[in-house]
Amino acid sequence: MKNLSVIQHTSAEYLGLMEDHLEGRQIRFNYARPFTESGKPPDMNALGDGLVLLGGGPWGSAGERDVPTLADEIALTRAALMTGTPILAIGLGAQILSLAADGTVEKTPLTFAVGTATRVDDTALNGYLPATYPHVIYMRDRPVPPAYARVLAEDEDGHPALFQIGDNAFGFSGHPGFKLAMAEDLIMEFEEGPIGDTKAAFAALRDIKTDIEDALVPIMTGLIQRTGWMR
Repeated sequence: MKNLSVIQHTSAEYLGLMEDHLEGRQIRFNYARPFTESGKPPDMNALGDGLVLLGGGPWGSAGERDVPTLADEIALTRAALMTGTPILAIGLGAQILSLAADGTVEKTPLTFAVGTATRVDDTALNGYLPATYPHVIYMRDRPVPPAYARVLAEDEDGHPALFQIGDNAFGFSGHPGFKLAMAEDLIMEFEEGPIGDTKAAFAALRDIKTDIEDALVPIMTGLIQRTGWMR
């Protein structure tokens, strides 16, 4: 049975709808919470069969409000890349993956937005990535993957929505398993709120709940195949 190490950056943001897909395939996952008292990222030797880096709410990586464990997590992710450990990185996690792979990040304000990502590589996730899928972000800053990365999907502004490093490391700028309650909890957990019309974002998220669930089925199928978590 496979076992994944999941780094959580806030109590509100977790795997969300992805948990059921992993549990249904008997893939175990353990949350590490470095933001808690005496908490720290997992040791490389204890990663198990994969590293998952989650979003961070108002935490970013471009210098304005960096997550406190940024340097440690970049080093851990770089080690995972060097050893071929599968990586799933979401939101802030995708920024960390980009930095670990010698890419960069772009400074942007904390944003909560609901849009659409469009596939730009028909072979993405073994061909399972939908042509379009819901793209939900609650994030400060934006990943800019290195030139050698494969961009698999783009958001409505042409920024990478999903990119691949090597054979089995994937960075999603939005959370493919995002749940409405996560956004509600993120806003309550932190004094700082996102820019823009959050009421409109909540309404849009409610409207696409079923679309997120439907798109996640092929996305998780492709991810599981590419990461080898079912072997």
